[in-house]
Amino acid sequence: MIGTGSGRCSPGWFAATLFLLLQAAAACAAAGEPVVVDFEKGVTLIQDDKANRIPQWVEKGVTFTLAREPKQSKAKGLLMFFTHLQSGHKGIVGAMATEPIPVQATFPVPVSSVTLALWGSTGTPALVEAFDSEGKLVDRASLDSVPGRKAPGDPVPIFTMTVSASRIAYIQFSGPREGEYLAADEVRFMPVKDGDQK
Repeated sequence: MIGTGSGRCSPGWFAATLFLLLQAAAACAAAGEPVVVDFEKGVTLIQDDKANRIPQWVEKGVTFTLAREPKQSKAKGLLMFFTHLQSGHKGIVGAMATEPIPVQATFPVPVSSVTLALWGSTGTPALVEAFDSEGKLVDRASLDSVPGRKAPGDPVPIFTMTVSASRIAYIQFSGPREGEYLAADEVRFMPVKDGDQK
């Protein structure tokens, strides 16, 4: 997994690692198997217990960024990781609390379906949109309000949303308003088979 935390790596190591990730994604595509990104290598905190804010995250060939740069300030758009307290799972979120911006996941090869496992602030809406390589919206899934806890001691529910189309190039998930969050715990996608990649 490749982030931009405190560690450093050489350009050659980066290129070799990215090549292997793309080869693995291609192998899964040929085998017709889903690929799962779970963010478990993500670092939530760095020195002095500060949040580890990063401009992008690459895992299994999928590149996660904000869908655009902030408009309300000159600050660079950043991502960060949250920990789901009850399960210990890590999730990726946009780090711009005062200007919610969709998180975008760009796939190394076209995919036919994407399922996100998510959790979020009580009452926040959730939206997942799928786009083709030309930026055309090809599918969407939405919730007016994410599932909430039924009792104060219950864990924050993790729920799933799925989008499907013949050739998805990237997806975006969004919904939180200022001060809210929506974290992706897992991204599971099905690469298009070699014979269908035209």
